[in-house]
Amino acid sequence: MLSDVDAMALALQWAQKGLYSTSPNPRVGCVIVQNGQVIGAGVTQAAGQDHAEVQALKDAAARGNDVRGATVYVTLEPCDHQGRTKPCSQALIAAGVGRVVAAMQDPNPLVAGQGLARLEAAGISVTCGVLAAAAHELNIGFFSRMQRGLPWVRLKTAASLDGMTALHNGESQWITGPEARADGHAWRARACAVLTGIGTVKADDPQMTVRAVDTPRQPRRIVVDSRLDISVDARILEGGGTWIVAAVGNPEKEALLRAAGADIILLPNAAGKVDLPALMLELGRRQINELHVEAGAKLNASLIKEGCVDELLVYLAPALIGDAQSMFALPALDSLDQKYQLKFHEVTQIGDDLRILARCVPFKPAI
Repeated sequence: MLSDVDAMALALQWAQKGLYSTSPNPRVGCVIVQNGQVIGAGVTQAAGQDHAEVQALKDAAARGNDVRGATVYVTLEPCDHQGRTKPCSQALIAAGVGRVVAAMQDPNPLVAGQGLARLEAAGISVTCGVLAAAAHELNIGFFSRMQRGLPWVRLKTAASLDGMTALHNGESQWITGPEARADGHAWRARACAVLTGIGTVKADDPQMTVRAVDTPRQPRRIVVDSRLDISVDARILEGGGTWIVAAVGNPEKEALLRAAGADIILLPNAAGKVDLPALMLELGRRQINELHVEAGAKLNASLIKEGCVDELLVYLAPALIGDAQSMFALPALDSLDQKYQLKFHEVTQIGDDLRILARCVPFKPAI
C-alpha cells in the first residue's frame, strides 16, 4: 500500500515534469490512487491548458479506471476559481473522488483555502501539509509573487576558487567545466526571465537563451540599460520579445528597438539609474515567478545592495587565477557587522566544480 508520503512523492515527480513549461502557473503534479494502485496521473500544462487534476482524471479515464471513492494526491491545493480554466475543485467533486491530499494551500488570494473548503463541503475528506517543504521549493517563485508581489531572484555566477569570474584582460571561457555550464542552462530554463546588464551585452554580445538542455519555451530576456546604449544588432534582441529597462528616454532609439521587437520599460531612480526595487515590482506585476540573473560585477552588486536578491547560485571551479575580475563590485566595509549575511542552502558537486545555493538572510519559507 502506498502511504500518503509515498503517493505525494510520486505527485511531486509529476510536478517536476512541468519545471520548464507551466509559468506563470505553478508546477503542480497529481496522482490518483485506488486500492493502493496509481490509476491516473498528470501535471499542469502550459497556461490556459489543463491543470494537473484534470490531466490525472483524463488519464484515469483513458486507462478505463473508475475514480469514484479514490484518493487524489496533489502538490498544491486545487483551484476554486474560474481563470483560464474551470475550477479543479469542482472537477474533483463531479468525478466523485473520496479523499484529497494536498501538499500545501495555494497562496493565490483567489484560492487560499477555498478549494479545500469546497471539497470538504461536498463531503470529500481533506488532508493538507504532506511534503509541504518540497512542494514549496518547487514553486518558490510562484509563492514569492503571490505573497510579496515580487519574483524570486536567483543570481548566478561562476568563478575560480579565489572568487574571480574572468582574467584581468576579460578572458572567461571557460572557468568552469561543461557539466556546470549545462547545469546553469537548466536553471535558466526553469526561470520565467533571464536578466543581464548593458555591460555584459557590450562585452560578450550574449544570446542569453537556453541551449544546453531541451526546453519547450525560452525564458523572457531582460536588459538593464539606463541610457539605452544597446545596439539594435545585439544578439539578445534576436527573435524579439526582449525587455529593455532604462532610466532615460530616447524616442528615436526606442522606436528602433521596438521595431526590433523589444519592449521599453522606463524606471528611473533619483540618481538617474534604473530603479531596481521598482523593476522587481514591475516584473511581479508582469507575472514573472523566477528571475535568473547573469550579469557583471557592478549590476550584481547593485542588486545585492538594493535588497533585490533572494538567492545566489555560485559555481566554483577548483582553480586559482589570481587578482582579476570579481563576482561582486561591492564597496569596502568598515565593520564585519555590515556584511551581507547568507545561509548555505545546498552544496553539490557538478562535474569537477561545486554548485552552491546560498540564500540571503533573513529568509523564511512561507509554509
